[in-house]
Amino acid sequence: MASKVLMASLNLNNVTFPGDNKTQSHSFGQVSFPNKTGVSSSRQSVITRSCAVAVKPAALMATSTAKPATSYTLSHLWREVQGSNNWENLLEPLDPLLRNEIIRYGEFVAACYKAFNLDSSSKRYLNCKYGKKNMLKEIGMENSGYEVSKYIYATPDVNIPIQNGATCGRWIGYVAVSSDEAVKRIGRRDLLITFRGTVTNHEWVANFMSSLTPARLDPHNPRPQVKVESGFLSLYTSEEADSKFGLESCRQQLLSEVSRLVNKYKGEELSITLAGHSMGSALALLLAYDIAELGLNRTDTNHQDQIPITVFSFGGPRVGNSSFKQRCEELGVKVLRIANVNDPITKLPGVFFNENLRVLGGRYELPWSCSCYAHVGVELALDFFNVQNPSCVHDLETYISLLRWPKRSVHSKIDENDGVDLWNRARGFLLNAQNFYTCLPWIGAAIDIVNMVQSQNLS
Repeated sequence: MASKVLMASLNLNNVTFPGDNKTQSHSFGQVSFPNKTGVSSSRQSVITRSCAVAVKPAALMATSTAKPATSYTLSHLWREVQGSNNWENLLEPLDPLLRNEIIRYGEFVAACYKAFNLDSSSKRYLNCKYGKKNMLKEIGMENSGYEVSKYIYATPDVNIPIQNGATCGRWIGYVAVSSDEAVKRIGRRDLLITFRGTVTNHEWVANFMSSLTPARLDPHNPRPQVKVESGFLSLYTSEEADSKFGLESCRQQLLSEVSRLVNKYKGEELSITLAGHSMGSALALLLAYDIAELGLNRTDTNHQDQIPITVFSFGGPRVGNSSFKQRCEELGVKVLRIANVNDPITKLPGVFFNENLRVLGGRYELPWSCSCYAHVGVELALDFFNVQNPSCVHDLETYISLLRWPKRSVHSKIDENDGVDLWNRARGFLLNAQNFYTCLPWIGAAIDIVNMVQSQNLS
């Protein structure tokens, strides 16, 4: 079942979005906005497969007398914006309410990077720089309308021969809850969980463990046919078992906090929103599936009334196989993937064996379909690239900037020195690690990416 996506054409130094025909200067080249709703491109148009049959929101049905979507407030249409109808008629053209929500959640994810401590001389190295009460304020989001309730740590269950020191948990994101004032504006109490992308060496290796393994997250029904990428699963489920007071797994921390908050706000209108970038998108989807599979979002004894679960994925990779995708759909997990068509991370894993090879002629299921990776949800496809700054293809700030200012010039907010240091460390680690992990299919692609960025930074 098909769902249209916001799509644009690639012309090397140009960034193209649906909008109008004006051309604006841009830090990554030129931005032009074609006036037509349809997509014209020097390449073929992209149509993605959505997770379920979508029903047109009644309030947004296009008629000669209907009000435009902008005349409605988020408090009235938050369910549609959260994907209750799989974002039907909201993507092309991109609805202003949905655009604002994507940007808002993107900023919450960007907060993970801004607050993450990369100073190796600091006592809080690889942890959050600030305490929970002040974190959002310290990074300039004191008026976000959310309060942080818990920090989340993840421990990858991998050993790196080239690196000394034990594997331990690192700050990976946070849980936040909308305030009473924000509830009035957004129409419900929003439980938000955000995740950053890959930074540490252990996380790089965990990402490269590109093999499917049964998720088995529900002890009462393991569903062995539902498989996910083993590295993401290890980040999600591993704990510091060697220590008497070791850190609980990322999964245990999150399920406990979600259960607590759902119980605390029982009786209120609730939503559960998960947002992440890159590796963080994978963790967000795993958590969304886990919550729904265990029924933690069910609010009545008959399991009929469910708290909606929505994932906003920025530059996210594939996470599981076709059975995982199908099960997420059955459970009602809604996923909006915001993806740059030139971002290689969104093509991994499963560059060759993916959802496009599952069926023959659109009718016959192929024998190896259960081993094919598959994206989950609806795609909002962006298209940007710049030969002077190739690293922008996966940059979260570029994603957000192009959504926030589609008709004006934008500038990357990435600190160039931080970026050079991060990619230098990543490149050095990967070049050494390849001697130990040559069998891992992600390694070549990752080395190509950091080499490309490294050459750009040295030029």
